[in-house]
Amino acid sequence: MATINVVVKHQGKKYDVEVDTTSTGEDFKYQLFSLTAVEPERQKILLKGGQLKDDADMGKLGLKPGQVIMMMGTPGEGGGAIERPMKKVKFVEDMTASEAAQLAGATPAGLVNLGNTCYLNSSLQALRSIPELSEALKSYKPQLSAPSHATPDTALTDRLGDLFKEMSETQDGISPISFLTTFRIRYPQFAERSKKGPGFAQQDAEEAWSQIISEVRQRLRVPSGEGSSGETVSWIDKYMGGEFVSTLECDDPAAAEAGEKPVTSKETFLKLSCHIDSSTNHLVEGILKGLTEKIEKRSDALGREAVYTKRSKISRLPKYLTVHFVRFFWKREVQKKAKIMRKVTFPHELDATEYCTDELRKILVPVRDKVREVRKDEEDIDRARKRRKKNPALDGEPSGPSSDKKDQKKEKKPADGDVEMGDGETYKTDAEFEAEKDAELMKAKKELYSLVNEDLRKQDANQSGLYELRGVVTHQGASADSGHYTCYIKKTGTKDPQTGKIGEEDGNWWWFNDDKVSEVTSDKIDALAGGGESHSALILLYRAIPLPTAEGIME
Repeated sequence: MATINVVVKHQGKKYDVEVDTTSTGEDFKYQLFSLTAVEPERQKILLKGGQLKDDADMGKLGLKPGQVIMMMGTPGEGGGAIERPMKKVKFVEDMTASEAAQLAGATPAGLVNLGNTCYLNSSLQALRSIPELSEALKSYKPQLSAPSHATPDTALTDRLGDLFKEMSETQDGISPISFLTTFRIRYPQFAERSKKGPGFAQQDAEEAWSQIISEVRQRLRVPSGEGSSGETVSWIDKYMGGEFVSTLECDDPAAAEAGEKPVTSKETFLKLSCHIDSSTNHLVEGILKGLTEKIEKRSDALGREAVYTKRSKISRLPKYLTVHFVRFFWKREVQKKAKIMRKVTFPHELDATEYCTDELRKILVPVRDKVREVRKDEEDIDRARKRRKKNPALDGEPSGPSSDKKDQKKEKKPADGDVEMGDGETYKTDAEFEAEKDAELMKAKKELYSLVNEDLRKQDANQSGLYELRGVVTHQGASADSGHYTCYIKKTGTKDPQTGKIGEEDGNWWWFNDDKVSEVTSDKIDALAGGGESHSALILLYRAIPLPTAEGIME
């Protein structure tokens, strides 16, 4: 076997390669794959006369000892040096239930219906989707009012932490009997017996949600924020509590004439209400209706009852925003909560700046606009990379004059048909062009982070005014005390066990129908706008969109 030693230059590195003159171009590429981790189909090897083809005879290329050969190309996704795994491979069959449940993409645990408890199961699944809550509950220790046992008010938050822990360690349906028993002792209205037969009555998921939130708000405390010096705050207030600035003014002009002035106040809110009437078609309209309300109270200036208008604006947006569709109302003639069937659409991405005070808008809007700009740039770069992945031959091709691809000068074509470059034109490879775009993107991200309000960042509040939909609690039926509740939770990206980074989400959702859990596509969520007795959204859980990441920016 005759061999020739050549030097392959790739991305600034040189590799000494022994070429078998009886081998093919494909064999040579596999040699380089073992050295550079660039897959053969993504390699572009430049030789005199053109690119190396897979069926080329290496002995007929006229290679000389010590000859330098240029190679272009980058590893595809998942490419890289072949290394021995750091940990011994463990097959699913050999894993414990807890280990299998924590695998990337593992189906999460459902909750068994214990007799008209779907309202509670759905609320619990939505709350469990908040990772900061599950993490805080791990370290929760109830303050016992008696030396031997916890009372129901202190035990409920403890039971919630136990339940979430159990759900994280299995993929089977779990019976939440311990939490349910404590919940009914703490709030006896949920222990009401059914009037239609044996067992317990169906309840309103929003009422259950609100009671659990209220309980956790009283019990679970965490550091108030970065640099808090040991100060603590309610977990609910920190992550789910917003703030209103409200103005209360009498509708009767006589009150103002008598010297009565509007009253401004601040108050915490734990949800926004989407009020529905005959003109409500979209969530935004319903929320705006909910921010203005009529109140009847005594006017000291008039000496009688009068109607007041309360107008509210948001002065702090929480990281997690709850929106409640006010679909149920008390129907006096049938003595039960009836349901408003009207179709009301809602967005997967919500811009909440419209509901904010002028002062907060001035802080959020520049960040919001910059976030959208950066996200668009990231999408453009990602699309370009995917195009090159589909067509590896493009990698390394000249991409045009250095100013910009879009501003390429026209090429001059002499009479003989050869292409002649314009005077002074310089061309870049795709890799060089990509590096330039990455640098521009990093610059934009630094500008973004310079716009972020430091106080909002330290408080873990929403810093851009933008939210993404993460959970939906739905109701099927015509009244609150009948029908069926389910919950949809958006799937998170899978976590890389080596780097700890979270990968891209696939856009699908988990549907929790009590202990039955299945995966559905996002178009299923769009169908939850209502318009009949089918499943319609009752509670929406939004999360502040994460700001685009960039290593080193915050250092």
